[in-house]
Amino acid sequence: MKRFDPETLVRPNILALQPYSSARDEFTGDEGIFLDANENPFGERNRYPDPHQRLLKKALSERKQVPVENIFIGNGSDEAIDLIYRIFCEPQQDRVIICPPTYGMYEVSANINNIEVIRIPLNDQFELDIDKILSFQAQCIFVCSPNNPTGNTLQNVERLLREFRGIIIIDEAYIDFSSGSSFLEKLPDYPNLIVMQTFSKAWGLAGARVGVAYASTDIIALMDKTKPPYNVSALNQEEALKALSNPLEFERQLSVILEQRTLLEKELKELSLVHHVYPSDANFLLVEVTDANKIYQHLVNKKVIIRNRNSVVRNCLRITVGTPEENRTLLDELEKMERYK
Repeated sequence: MKRFDPETLVRPNILALQPYSSARDEFTGDEGIFLDANENPFGERNRYPDPHQRLLKKALSERKQVPVENIFIGNGSDEAIDLIYRIFCEPQQDRVIICPPTYGMYEVSANINNIEVIRIPLNDQFELDIDKILSFQAQCIFVCSPNNPTGNTLQNVERLLREFRGIIIIDEAYIDFSSGSSFLEKLPDYPNLIVMQTFSKAWGLAGARVGVAYASTDIIALMDKTKPPYNVSALNQEEALKALSNPLEFERQLSVILEQRTLLEKELKELSLVHHVYPSDANFLLVEVTDANKIYQHLVNKKVIIRNRNSVVRNCLRITVGTPEENRTLLDELEKMERYK
């Protein structure tokens, strides 16, 4: 593929955009009397956060082996999704491809930005319909791998990378739960590729709202100049840094989740009200049951909250892997329901 040229896909107003220059852009030191940003001189959280998240990017760069200039930090992955539309898609003119069932914010954000959505469903094996995808022209395509809500790692993404001529966004929110490789290693080969990851899942920081996008220096520069200046708070940056500084705890929790996923899958398959448990590379299981609505409501009544995905995959429930105690409670309630149905 030829080197990606932003001018061929980027909205003209974004190319011409002069980004906001904050006080922390003009002076980046840590020491001094700061009278430049109209901050309250009193308090512990009175200063604006680093708008470029330098320490967090450095720590991520070391862990992921990706240069700092190829990293964007956002207020959750949802900010990265929105920015991609703002940068690459002209409202009421450009189109995006999504492949349902998939993460719902791709379509919601497209609707907010007034971008036409082309839906090309996954096939019966929950894989991409590459031939159909390539028959459409679109500015962007969003794919989630491992996919939400199906849990599987998509097997035919490589061809998409080779042949799709728009921006390809691969959402790897669940990559830490998979034994497969990340597409981060493909970034040097495909300058139209954006890989999204997050601190919300395996890192246990859903409440901190820290998302990450990895891409070419051209794309990252565009995202950096389009985002709000202080998009990630100091508190959230600190929480992400704290998590990265404790890899042993990360690995311990990940090990428990993976063991529990295996146990949960095994025991669910033994229930007669369960028709099928789909293989998962994520921290959840998609489970086909006899009556999704009835089972979901029964569990809600017992204060066990799962996700009813019957509206997107018939008679399917999505069950997040919890603690051993939480998973045992879930299984006990399902077993009781089976005994007394």
